[in-house]
Order: sequence, then structure tokens, then C-alpha cells
Amino acid sequence: MSIGFGLERLGLLTLRFPRIMAVAVLAFTALCTFQLTRFNIDGDLLRLYRGSGIEYDRYMALNENFGTFENDVYLLVRSENLTDPEILEELRFLGFELELNEFAAGTMSPFSLRRPAEGGASVPAVPEGMQTRERVASALNDLRVNDPLMSNLILAGNAGMVMIMFPDPQVAAERGDEAMLASMRELMAAYESEDIHLELTGPAVWKQEILNASRFDQIMFMLAGVALGFFTAFLSFRTFWGALIATLTPVVTAFWVTGMTILVFGSFTFLTNIVSALVLVIAFAESMYFVLYWMRTGGVGMDQRQALVETVRKVSPACALTAITTIIAFASLTLAPGQGLREFAISGALGMALAFLALVTFLPLSLLLAMRLGFRMRKTPSVALTAPIPFIRRMARVAPRQAAIAAIVFVGLLLIPHFLLESRFRFQDFLPSNSDAIATSEQIDAGVGGVAPVYIRIPLQGGLTEMTDGDFATVERVHEIAENHFGAGKVISAASFRHYSDLGFSRERIFEAVGPFLRQRFVTDDGMQALVTAFSPTSENAHQTVAVIEAVRADLETAGIEGAEISGFRVLTAYASLDMIATLQISLMLAVFLSVVLIGIAFRSWRLALVSLIPNSLPILLTELFLYSSGIHLQLTTVISLTIAFGIAVDDTIHFLAHYARARERGESVAKAVDTTLDRVGPALIATTLILIAGCAVLTVSVLPQVALFGFLTVITLLAALIGDLIVLPALLIGGAMIFARWRHRKNEIPA
Repeated sequence: MSIGFGLERLGLLTLRFPRIMAVAVLAFTALCTFQLTRFNIDGDLLRLYRGSGIEYDRYMALNENFGTFENDVYLLVRSENLTDPEILEELRFLGFELELNEFAAGTMSPFSLRRPAEGGASVPAVPEGMQTRERVASALNDLRVNDPLMSNLILAGNAGMVMIMFPDPQVAAERGDEAMLASMRELMAAYESEDIHLELTGPAVWKQEILNASRFDQIMFMLAGVALGFFTAFLSFRTFWGALIATLTPVVTAFWVTGMTILVFGSFTFLTNIVSALVLVIAFAESMYFVLYWMRTGGVGMDQRQALVETVRKVSPACALTAITTIIAFASLTLAPGQGLREFAISGALGMALAFLALVTFLPLSLLLAMRLGFRMRKTPSVALTAPIPFIRRMARVAPRQAAIAAIVFVGLLLIPHFLLESRFRFQDFLPSNSDAIATSEQIDAGVGGVAPVYIRIPLQGGLTEMTDGDFATVERVHEIAENHFGAGKVISAASFRHYSDLGFSRERIFEAVGPFLRQRFVTDDGMQALVTAFSPTSENAHQTVAVIEAVRADLETAGIEGAEISGFRVLTAYASLDMIATLQISLMLAVFLSVVLIGIAFRSWRLALVSLIPNSLPILLTELFLYSSGIHLQLTTVISLTIAFGIAVDDTIHFLAHYARARERGESVAKAVDTTLDRVGPALIATTLILIAGCAVLTVSVLPQVALFGFLTVITLLAALIGDLIVLPALLIGGAMIFARWRHRKNEIPA
């Protein structure tokens, strides 16, 4: 069996039954094209963590019992004239209109809150009809100082306030966040003036920003990837039609991948959005390699159709093996928790399978059609691809034994930063770098409560009746613990209304005054659970979040409060992301191990498998050195990019070793086989790497920092992989053979 495990027979079947295969290809392309009518991108970050473990389960249970602030829309109002009675009343009308918004299930603002009054009634917390600035300033200052809930809504110095809209889940699901935010902005436009400045933020806004950035990225990646790939192919082939033939296959592959991703998952995410561009450039590289080999085979006097058959027989097995190793790299990511990563892994593996399918079906069919139409590949490859080869060949011959030993030692030293790397995660790194909503969130963080809530769920002993004194004391104790860690004025709970209790109002009266919707944010309808909400800074990283949460849990345990659970989207992302990164590191090592084993099985040589380990480890370790020295360390996308880039880097090694093994089978010496392989494969590796780098470089201009970082690291890894395959690998093959020959000679000299 060949190194491609017989998968190249698909290509031979295509050449034998071109019409039948053409019908099958057209039918499959039509199916995938139809799926494009359902194209959409899901910007919900929660999808990334779905099914990731206990923290996700706690968060969903919390959301079911209380609802959360995670989908709320925050409206930051800034005004230098907030104490002007007319401005205040205008904002009161804004609050009323916000409450009447068709998307609103409820609101919380200084104007929606009420306080209990004598006779069982309730009155607005912000008095109506105030006539002077002094009266307004006095009322707002009193509320901010004495009402803990108001301290989360009124900015210091009366410079502004925060209004929060709680979306109706059913209406938002039916009409979408985009329509909801458009409605909000239309309302804001009616009140925006020289005295009133309004800004939106919150998870719904972040989600929309991610969605818009992903849509832009999808279009840009495809168009730029195709354009750069065609331009590189044109420079390599020096013929328009040759470049067009090499371009058609990756374009069709991209259609197939996009259609099948929609068919399987229903939509794209910001992660699976990368897959289409990634598979596009990989398909470009393989298509270029295939066409270059066909061109050079046909250029030595062989009939073009026979050259195509020879190309399928010689190139397809290596392409099959490269597809398998890259599929292994993608599949290893399924070990990490979370639906988002599993979808990325599955869509990537599916994409690689489709890329190989297109290579052995659509590309041969395209070349058959081109030949039938009279196309002839008369020109030789660009001198830019062949010029470096003599220099590389000389480098491989200069002290290969010493170079091989130096490469092994160098790789060993690079393991030092590998073990020093730390896991890092910041929520804002998932949002566009030009996000206005993040800047607004940071203003809210600095002034009032915040937009990154952390929830502490407390089991109570009461029931449907008024909260008992014992239960209220428990809530107060948890509230106090939370304030000790998150800061005064950064926590809200039923204990926030203590000052009303001190005035003689019962807790049931207080809850009646705040209304049934807000009551559910503090205690469940059955009175068996209470909620304390703290607000952490938006800029806080995962390790800081985990440290605070663990400290709060320790204090709750010390205080003897049993059954309390801490959750929230910020808590979920911190714990789950660090867990994902740790698992992805294991996945990367597994991908390396399995790929090396597969190479050994395919080539039936443990020596070639061991030799391939050095040039394939080098790109990963060099990139990790950059991560360590730059302070980026390991993030979700850095580990993913290392795993996928490794899968791509192995492709070049396999193509090199496939030609080297054939040369050795013809009886050539190690050095001669290396020279032959460099001459035959070197230009193709340079061309394919240029296409891969050009395609991945497109990712670096994404406004999503994690996507841009993915592209940048992939470019670094691919450059290092090219050096490893064209310089390190030849030196290892020649130097290793010399070392082994000397060892065998010395062994034979030892008397028995």
C-alpha cells in the first residue's frame, strides 16, 4: 500500500471515469451552493463554552433560576448639567421610553426605582418636580451615598447615570439583537444633544460587534485569499491560464467547506470563520504543488495526459498523507471542552477531507478540460522559485553531521521556554480592537457598578413568606464578603435595601416597592434562593478573576455559609478558558506524536519518523520562544494556531520525504537523493509556503485580536517550517546517515 493508504485511487478513478465523476462533483457543488443561502454567523461567545463543564452548568442553572445581567443593554448617560431640573426631567422621559421599548422586559435606572412611603404606597426614588439645581444635586447625592443600589447607577459628581434595559428573551430571539440595538439607537438619537451624551454597551453590543467583524472578515478573507493566491500562482507559473487552473480548486473547496459547515452546524462562529480561509490557503498550496509537478513532468517530453496520470500516482499519496496529518491536528482539538472548539475542530477536519477530495477530483477534471480546450503548459516555473535551490543544496553539504547535532541541541534548548509558558486569557481580547463598547464599559467600571457581573447564589431556609431574619443575616454576610473583595459600591443584593429596613419598612414592603421584575434579581419567587451580584472590572484577566473567586469561596466556607455557588459569564470564561488552554497543550503534544507515528507507518521507517520530529518541532518551539519573549504566552488561539500550523508544516515534510524515499528506492545515495529532492520539491515548497503565508497574513488585519494573532503566529510557524524542511531536514538526512554509518563501522570493528 502507498503512503497515502490507497486514497490516491480516487484520482485514478476520476481519470478513468471523468464524466461520472464530473456529474458527482457538480451535484455536490450544487448542494453546497444551496446551503450558502442559509449563511449566517453567530456572534454569541457563550456557544464557545457550551458543555465545557461544571462552571457552564452552574451558569445555566443560575440563568434559569434568576435570569442574569449577561444579556442586558447598558446605556451610559453623561451630562455636565445633570442637576439642571429640565435635563433631569428629560432623562426621566428617556427612562420611561426605555421601559416602554418593545424589546424591554424591564429596566433599572434611577427613575425606575421606587422607595416605600407611608401608608403602604411607594414613590419615585428620584423625586419629581424639583425646581432648583441645588435641590436636584442634594437629592442625587443623598441617593448615591445612602442607597447602595443608586450608587451603582449615579456617577460620582453627578456627572451622569446608567440605565439598564433587560431584554425580553422571546422578542429578542424572534427579532434579533441587531433590531433591538437599532431600536435603542433610534431612541438615543431623539435625546442626544449638547447637554446629553449617550453611549451603549453590554453583552448584546459586544456580540453585535463580534458579528459585524466576523462578517467583514469572512468576505475579506475569501476575496483577499483568492486574489493573493492567484497572484502568487501567476508569478510562479508565469501564465494566466495556469494560475487560473490552480486557483479554481481552492475556490471550489472554499464553497464546499462553507456549505458543509452550514449544513452540519447551522451557522459560523468567529472561530469556524477562520476555517474557510485556512482551508482555502491549504487547498491553494496543494493545488500549486500538484500543478507544478504536472508542469515539470510534462516538460520533460511526456504526453500531458500521461503526465497527469503520473502526477496523480506520485503526488496524490503524499497529499493524502498530508491531509490525514492535518486532520489529526484538527481532531486533537476535540479533546478540549466546549462546543466552540469542537465545532472548529470538526469543521477543520471536514474541510481538510474536502480539500483532498477536490484535489483528486475537481483538479484532474479541470486539467482534462483545459487540455481538451488546447491548453499547454509551455513555460517553466519562475526563476524566483528555483534560484535559491543551489544555495540550499550547498548549505546541506556544509558540515552536515555537525549541523544535525546542532539542530538537535538547539531544539532541546528551545524546550526551556516551552515549559515556562503560562496560560493567559482576557475577555476583551475576543472583542474588536476598535470596540467603542469596551471603552464605555470601562467608564462604567470606573464610575459605578460595572458590566461584568459575578453572582453568588445563596440557599435560604424561608419560603413563600417574607425573608426571615436569619436568611437576611446570611445575605448581609455574603454581601459584606463580596464587598471586601470587589469593593464598596460594587455589590447589590437584598441587603442593599437595609436603609429602608432601618426606617421601619418590612422587607416584603421593600420588595413590593422595587417591583416583581427586580425582586427576581434578588430572591426567587419561592423564597428559597437569594442572589448577591458583584461587578468585576472589564479589564480583569482570567488569573485575577480566579484568584478573587477562590478568595471569596474561602471566606464563604470560613463564615460557615453552606451551599453557596459563585457563577457568571466572567467566572465561566475564566475557569473554562484556562482549562481549555491546558487541554489544548496536551492536544498539541498528541498531534505531534500521532503525526510522527503516522509518518513512520506510511514510510515504513522509524528512522524517517525520528528525523521528521526535529524539523516539525522546530516551528512550534520557535513560535513558543516568541510567545514567551513577547509576553503573549499561551492563549486560546495561540495554542490552536500552533496545533494547526504544525499540521500544515508536516505537509511539506511529507512531500520532501516522499520524493526522497522514491529517490532512495531508485538506488541513489543519501546525498544524491537529497539533491534530487531539493531540485524537484524545493521550488514547489517555496511556492506553496508563499501562498500559505500570503493567505494567513490576511488574518492579521482582522479587527478581532484573537483572529489577528492566529494569523500572525501561523505566518511565523510556516516560515520556520520552510527553513526546517529545506535546511534542517536535508542536513539531518545527510548528517544522520554519516553518523549512523560511522557508528556501524565502529561496531563492526569491535572483535566478537
